[in-house]
Amino acid sequence: MKIAVTYEDGMIFQHFGHSEQFKIYDVDNGQITDSQIVDTNGQGHGALSGLLSNTGVNVLICGGIGAGAQNALADAGIKLYGGVSGLADDAVKAYLSGTLEFDSNVHCEHHETGHSCGGHSCGEDKHGCTGN
Repeated sequence: MKIAVTYEDGMIFQHFGHSEQFKIYDVDNGQITDSQIVDTNGQGHGALSGLLSNTGVNVLICGGIGAGAQNALADAGIKLYGGVSGLADDAVKAYLSGTLEFDSNVHCEHHETGHSCGGHSCGEDKHGCTGN
């Protein structure tokens, strides 16, 4: 199994569509066996689900994420755990132990300015999580 986490400086990055890195964990028998940091090379929203799918990721842990990206992940067969914050390593350990706190209804839209999304605030309306 492979678990990906939106990643920045050890923390869960809070805006899926603007993730510059993922930390990808290899898991065997419920234990982390390896991890690596993968750059997205500036890919956004829909392309990120393809990047994760091509890497063999089964699970994504992230902060805010929009409906379009959620649909792309579902189409790729990647299970989403959104609305998570804190240290990436701790989140994966919590997932593996069955104690990860997440928001099954996480949703991030950038149709308005000054909104809040997954623990961060944005003042732009041009970079929508849903591909707007």
